[in-house]
Parts: sequence; C-alpha cells; structure tokens
Amino acid sequence: MDFFCQGKERRGSRSACGEVELIVDTKVSAVIVNYNSREVLKECLDNLKKNHSALEIIVVDNASPDGSAEMVKREFPEVTLFALMKNIGLAGGNNTGLRAAKGDYVLFLGPDAFPEVGAIGKLISHMQKNPEVGVSVGEMRLRDGRIDRDAHRGFPSPWVSLTHFSGLENLFPKSRLFGGYFLGYKDFKKVQDIDLCTSHFMLTRKKIFDKVGPWDEDFFVYGEDVDFCWRVKKAGWRIVYVPGVKILHYKGVSVGIRAETRDITKATRETKKKMIAETTQAMLKFYRKHYRGKLYTPVILAGIKVLSLFRSAKTRLGLFNE
Repeated sequence: MDFFCQGKERRGSRSACGEVELIVDTKVSAVIVNYNSREVLKECLDNLKKNHSALEIIVVDNASPDGSAEMVKREFPEVTLFALMKNIGLAGGNNTGLRAAKGDYVLFLGPDAFPEVGAIGKLISHMQKNPEVGVSVGEMRLRDGRIDRDAHRGFPSPWVSLTHFSGLENLFPKSRLFGGYFLGYKDFKKVQDIDLCTSHFMLTRKKIFDKVGPWDEDFFVYGEDVDFCWRVKKAGWRIVYVPGVKILHYKGVSVGIRAETRDITKATRETKKKMIAETTQAMLKFYRKHYRGKLYTPVILAGIKVLSLFRSAKTRLGLFNE
C-alpha cells in the first residue's frame, strides 16, 4: 500500500516516517475481532507482520462462514487464533482476546485498520511519558484520504446527540455549542484529550481493565467503545488523540452498511439488516445504562425508537448505508 512508509520499527532506526522510539522490553498485544472479512484480514495481518513484527497478534474469529479462520491457521501460524463456533459479538470477541493477551499494552483494532510503520511505537512512547493516559489513538484516515471522525468524538449527551442527529452539527461543525459530537471545534493538528475513540484502533494499558472491568458484552456491536471509554474516563484515566500517527481505516467492511466500503464488503443482506437494527439498539443500551433515572431519559429513549423506525424503513427500501 502506498499509504505506508517503508522500513521496520526498531530502536534508533530512521525511516521515511522519521525517528521511531520503541522501548524494547515493552510488550504489546494486538487483538483483532473478525467476521467474514477474510481478504481484508489477510491484508491487516500482512501489514502487522511486515511493519510491526514485535507484536503478539491475537485473532478472534466470530464463526465466519468465509474461511477466515482457516486462512489464518494456514498462512499465519504464528498468530494466536480463537476460531469460535458462534458469533459472540465485538465486545465478546475483545474480551476473548484480552484474556489471552500477555502484553502490558493491548491494541484493539479491526481487520480493516492498517497502522503505518512506527505508529504503534509512537503511541506507546507518548503513553510512557504520560502515565495518566489510559487510552490513545492516532490519526485515522479513510481510503479517500478524509479523516475518520469517529476516531475523536465527544460523549453522546442528550444535547450533543440532538445537535448531531438534527443536522445542526453539519451546519456549524466548528461551533463548540453545536459541534460536540465530532469535536470539530478542536485543533486536531495538536495532541488532544477526547472523550472516546473507535474500538477499530484503540491502544490501551492492560492494567486499566483491573479498574474499569472488561468490555460490556450487552453491546453486541456498536456502542461497546462508547461505553468502555465512558468507564475509562469515570475511573480517572485520560483518553488522548495523537496527530501524525497515521492509520488507514477502510471502515465498515464486516457490517456492510457504510458507503466507504460498499465496493469491498462481503456482508450478506441479512447481516446488513441486523447491523442497521444494532445501531439504535446500542444507543438504547447506553442511555439505559448511564442515564437511568434522569428526568429527560424517557424522552431520549422515545427519540431513539423513532430513529429506529426510520432506519428500519430505509432497510426495507434497500438503503443500507448510514
């Protein structure tokens, strides 16, 4: 891929990416949860093997029907593989990988995420210098070069969600009042504290799980990262976005409902229907869990149910893309 710089991560080496600092005794485990994305998963593992050879790599395959597990077993025997007999969801898969991880740091990434040479080392270096940082993420870019805004988000409070879904954020993306969902008012050329990032690339300290607990498996897919980051922040850890640390993100290959990957997804019609339903189910679960007892919560839940009906209507018309 032209996206990547050339060379290897090693102490004191210089590549097209610049100086890379890696502490040689730092152990990093990469956890990849896969469903029905064999060819993209192979690209992901090729990238990690070529450019990030110091990683312990763990693949959790959620009963993919496309031969993903067989491909990993055949072509990447050094990878720790969990070939599950049923699909336990993204959070469940993350927990399976987490339990096996031996690293001091755990990198959760999707099969469609490709960190450039030096990216992981740079994030670790930043976290070692800032021990209060529990989670970090780099600059995620889509295939067309646009920034993946889900890599740096604010928590979906009632006001933030209202401004986002009403379209006010699109009208005033740089406004602190209306742009809280994607934090468009911040200068993302600088290191930034953020509320949450996507679980498709998220570098964590393993020890934070001792305090915040595992991924909540009530979130099958979608919302698991929002819930996890909420608990990380409540526990007093910082979540930090580090610019210049580049990750290519295809985005949505497994779920099949993103316009960005409509041309390469192998998702079936049934998978797309299920994922559309899960988008609003995740919202309901998050608000019921973290906003229970608030006076406005019933109104929020009612609004989410209306959104669910709208998305269901789009599904019936075959308009799967979010």
